[in-house]
Amino acid sequence: MGAQRTQKQQQSVDTPDGFGVAVVREDGTWRCTALRAAALTSLKDAETELCQLRSAGAVFGLLDIDDEFFVIVRPAPSGTRLLLSDATAALDYDIAAEALEMLDSDIDDEDLDDADPFEEGDLAVLADLGLPAGVLGVILDESDLYADEQVGRIAREMGFADELSSVLERLGR
Repeated sequence: MGAQRTQKQQQSVDTPDGFGVAVVREDGTWRCTALRAAALTSLKDAETELCQLRSAGAVFGLLDIDDEFFVIVRPAPSGTRLLLSDATAALDYDIAAEALEMLDSDIDDEDLDDADPFEEGDLAVLADLGLPAGVLGVILDESDLYADEQVGRIAREMGFADELSSVLERLGR
């Protein structure tokens, strides 16, 4: 029992607060489901879980990490498309550093040290689903919003706010 408790305590220390949600659009209908906690610490885990949904429609993941930043993950046959809302988070979060690596970004820690938050990745990641790059850019520029509020704004703009709210309510958020 003691080893089990230690393992659970270690897992809660290693897993940031936040949420991961899979978003699916099939036949004109949005559906949202919670991702496992592992999606908050590994983009590969998030990508694998999203691919396992095997939907005929569009699938992407929204990962809110500690309400500090978010990642949009969109698996595709030609390669996963990503958007990291704050590249400077790579200084403190492994998943943000993993995103920069997957994006093949040439940003050094020294470049991030004194930088203001800035996005990295594909602003047009959701453009074909109704969220133009310019609108996503405006959402990202709203620095007074926490990451979960930005994700909520994305959901409202795209039309799945109610579905997202239902999942977040079940998660106790």
